[in-house]
Amino acid sequence: MVYNYIAIEGNIGAGKTTLASKMAENFNAKLILEQFEDNPFLPKFYENPARYAFQVELTFLSERFQQLTQQLTNRELFTSFTISDYYIYKSLIFAGQNLVEPELSLYAKLFNIITSLIPNPDLIVYLYVDIDNLLRNIAKRGRSYEQNIEPAYLEKINKGYFDYFRQQQNKRILIVDVNNLDYLHNKNDYNKLVDLIFAKHEIGIHRVIL
Repeated sequence: MVYNYIAIEGNIGAGKTTLASKMAENFNAKLILEQFEDNPFLPKFYENPARYAFQVELTFLSERFQQLTQQLTNRELFTSFTISDYYIYKSLIFAGQNLVEPELSLYAKLFNIITSLIPNPDLIVYLYVDIDNLLRNIAKRGRSYEQNIEPAYLEKINKGYFDYFRQQQNKRILIVDVNNLDYLHNKNDYNKLVDLIFAKHEIGIHRVIL
């Protein structure tokens, strides 16, 4: 099936950027990667979440909004489709775990105002990875400010995504358990995952274990 815009989602360390980048290269797609390293509050947030949660989430929201509005409105003639390694709704999912009232209500109002201007993906692909594997991936990539992430926090993020997916009535959502795949190094695993992504998916949630 032909999709014009695919968003790859998942928890911290799930492999979103790896998959989106590989698919963009293989299929001559326009690639949108989240610029998380541009957020000056992120290392501070991991050191003191209560102090820097609102700043880090508001900065992420503004940067994601600016990037997506620019990239999705400027179509490139010689690319087959657009693929991103995040979906804008992750902003509200993470904010729901990191903010408390009244900051969360204010943030949600701002989120609803600005995201109404952003096109939705034709397909959202959620890479499900269990907590132990997430922690191994996080340790392997070696970002110093991520090394103290608690398993309970990752569990809450997973729950936030699944709670959101259950509320959606008009989106194509593909949840793929990739715990047993090595799509970076194993060509068969990669092809299997890509074939699944490009298959025809009706509106609704589709869960697959590969």
